[in-house]
Amino acid sequence: MTFDNLTIVDHPLVQHKLTLMREKDTSTAGFRQLLREISMLLAYEVTRDLPMTMKNIETPLMEMDSPVLKGKKLALISILRAGNGLLDGVLELIPSARVGFVGLYRDHKTLQPVQYYFKVPEGLNNRRVIAVDPMLATGNSSVAAIDLLKAAGATDIRFLCLLAAPEGVKRMAEAHPDVPVVTAALDEKLNELGYILPGLGDAGDRMFGTK
Repeated sequence: MTFDNLTIVDHPLVQHKLTLMREKDTSTAGFRQLLREISMLLAYEVTRDLPMTMKNIETPLMEMDSPVLKGKKLALISILRAGNGLLDGVLELIPSARVGFVGLYRDHKTLQPVQYYFKVPEGLNNRRVIAVDPMLATGNSSVAAIDLLKAAGATDIRFLCLLAAPEGVKRMAEAHPDVPVVTAALDEKLNELGYILPGLGDAGDRMFGTK
């Protein structure tokens, strides 16, 4: 199954770390560290097409024109709570980025998102916005988060996740065809509870040691 809006990062280091994260016996500390590491690797892909400009600088030997990022600093938006695990790693790579948060939880009966928090940087219309959430499952929460970001002015948005299900990618493509999705793997399907199979369990629970 292929999707025009989806990029799967198949780098060997990404895939190796993901396998370690999938294993049920991986500790909370190990899971958290692996998520931080893999998010840095995924960040390279999601920022691959950032706009550039030239700047005149002086090296110790001579003057030269050299490439630098163009425009306002990136905005990283964590979809709480599990998004914070990806956020930390991406911030290691882009420490100057502005940071925002979208608080959504999934009603386990309806599988629909419920909003409880929203705080994002100003000027989203002038920034590349990267929304992060480890799991793209049903896609309902992700679509709701992108809805909120667009309502706040964002026009250049990327969605970064660790795992995606075909149902979630399809839902995102239908609701927001202008938002590329970058992930480490496209898994088989969702189960009856809306969890990704084979997946890795609940990312938030495994990250924070909760049940």
